[in-house]
Amino acid sequence: MDYGTAKRLLDEIGQGHALKFWEQLTPAQQEALLAQIGNIDFDAMRRIRALLAGGVAAGGSPAAAATGLAPAPVVELGGSTADDAYEVGAQALRQGQVGVILVAGGQGTRLGYDGPKGTYALAALSRASLFEIHARKILALERRFGAPLPFYIMTSQANDADTRRFFAQHGHFGLDPERVQFFAQGMLPGFWPDGRMVLEEPGRLFTAPDGHGGVLAALARTGMLADMRRRGITTLFYFQVDNPLVDVADPVFVGLHLTRGAGMSLKVCAKRDPAEGLGVVVDSAGRNAVVEYTELTDAQKQARRPDGELLFKFGSVAIHLFSLAFLERETSAGLPLHPAHKKIPFCDDQGRTVKPDRPNAYKFEKFIFDALPDAANPLVLAFAREDEFAPVKNAEGSDSPDTSRRAMMEKAARWFAACGVAVPRDAQGALAVNLEIDPAYANSPEELRARLPKAFAIAGDVWLR
Repeated sequence: MDYGTAKRLLDEIGQGHALKFWEQLTPAQQEALLAQIGNIDFDAMRRIRALLAGGVAAGGSPAAAATGLAPAPVVELGGSTADDAYEVGAQALRQGQVGVILVAGGQGTRLGYDGPKGTYALAALSRASLFEIHARKILALERRFGAPLPFYIMTSQANDADTRRFFAQHGHFGLDPERVQFFAQGMLPGFWPDGRMVLEEPGRLFTAPDGHGGVLAALARTGMLADMRRRGITTLFYFQVDNPLVDVADPVFVGLHLTRGAGMSLKVCAKRDPAEGLGVVVDSAGRNAVVEYTELTDAQKQARRPDGELLFKFGSVAIHLFSLAFLERETSAGLPLHPAHKKIPFCDDQGRTVKPDRPNAYKFEKFIFDALPDAANPLVLAFAREDEFAPVKNAEGSDSPDTSRRAMMEKAARWFAACGVAVPRDAQGALAVNLEIDPAYANSPEELRARLPKAFAIAGDVWLR
């Protein structure tokens, strides 16, 4: 993009101030600013300006504002249903019709870690990273079903190069590099309340990642949707990098999704408490939708059924399945934009960067779950939290590396117990040893039982690989 084109486009939408310091910039700074302007999603820009003009509350979920919200129906597995669904899902995996999308654009800042969150070393004994844990699960599925399982990893501008380098340095953790595809999510500018973009420096707009919902536009923009179509993929499993317990491309989940003919499906688990920060799936005007926990009233969070259970018992944990056809349609639908009032650094009239001490402007994000109301025959499947959800979000306390690592070891302990192997515990019932099972060694209790030597016993730390 050249200066003349940039000025014309910006002036048309009231953003000419972005070039205010043009004459003071070096040629390299001018080139970088033009590149930023060239990457702006002008459709999103217009929608954001309309939101700000109408009041940012318009960016919330329409379902959240509805009265008399009811929880969406949730499937809880039992009996032969799981066995039948497994066969359907296994067949799709054998035929190479399933792919995996991992959202991994975040940094490890909240963990006190400098680098992409996916590179954080988590496993108890091997210190395997989150990326390695997920990649080895995919490798295990490829070996079990004898078919490729393409792996699409959404990065951000901040960590794309580091993520690619990390996978290359570790030999893609045993996966075929041709089937590991990286693509970067989009960025959105910050905005003043009057709708003007925020300049962070004389030659740079303030921008931030466009949220996990940005995966739709990024898949289309980078050619990943076309790649999926070329490979014969019909179903995509989607999850976020911070959950090491996730059951990647679970055949039962895949089978139920396919049997129902769902455009989009999601897994949910029982919330720890009414205030836990998980969105809930609701029935809104006959369609399913996810309402963020921040958009629920205190009364809605605390509401109980006659039996004492929470009315909104189940929370969504960003584990989804999509049909490829649905993803392709949704790329042109335009997901809602959610505002967040934040402290955003800005450039003053003298060209100096100011770091505010209170929220002053708005970031906007898109959330993938906002596609749910558009999906035909959506499936909401409940799962046991202890088996599939132990995120790494905080440096300490709940949802920390310590709690996640402990959950991984307790899951391994349950697998050993299912195989008839006693696991040492202390007087308080806590594990007395460290346990780790490489997913490529065994990715289920059944696989573990088939691989364990006869008379296997645990006397100390165990790392199976």
